[in-house]
Amino acid sequence: MALTDRVSFIPGFHSVRDSLVHGKPRIKEIWIAKGKGSDRVREIIKLADQKRISVLIKDKSAFVHLMPNTSHQGIVALVEEFSYSELDHLADIPPDKQALLIALDHITDEGNLGAIIRTCAFFGANGLIIPKDRSALVSANVLKRSSGAYVHLPIARVVNLGMSLDMLKKKGFWIVGASGEGEVPCYEFDWMRDIVLVLGNEQKGLSPSVRKKCDIEVRVPASGRVESLNVSVAAGVILSEIIRQRR
Repeated sequence: MALTDRVSFIPGFHSVRDSLVHGKPRIKEIWIAKGKGSDRVREIIKLADQKRISVLIKDKSAFVHLMPNTSHQGIVALVEEFSYSELDHLADIPPDKQALLIALDHITDEGNLGAIIRTCAFFGANGLIIPKDRSALVSANVLKRSSGAYVHLPIARVVNLGMSLDMLKKKGFWIVGASGEGEVPCYEFDWMRDIVLVLGNEQKGLSPSVRKKCDIEVRVPASGRVESLNVSVAAGVILSEIIRQRR
């Protein structure tokens, strides 16, 4: 396959394995570094053979050329370019279910985005919303950091986050911002409703324009001397409380 095709790269054993098992995104071929012969590699080859996907043995230099700054473990899947979902699809929740969407207000660190994708998938969120500009996108590094969790989570990429929140509010969603200045501890808020949880930028938090869209802001109450949490950790704490209440 020519590398001029519109392809993305999924690096690392867990991400490649999950893509093979779940059949998305569609894998075009798999590269394995010369000299790799562990049980995990043999599992990848077996799964690929079952799916009739070509496996190519490549010199390590090919991986460096393809992904110069990515930890790939000597395994990479070449796949169709990552396909974002439509926002309307994320908002189309059955009426007997309580919806849970996560919106990211310009998260720029790929490690944070990958970790948030994995956290959202773990807690069963219905989808993730990211803005088109000034935001980390779903790259090879993000797919690797998510450890394959992206196959379980629809992700929408929107031109204007504020307008998207307005649209969701009209559909009956509560827009709940997470910030250190939130008036309500996340453990005291009633999460038994359709929710869009908005997480802010790593340094600046929620932007003023997005903050105006929020119906309420919640915080993770601190017990120690550290004033704030990493945004992906805060996401895990709040999502854990949401699921606890809903169960």
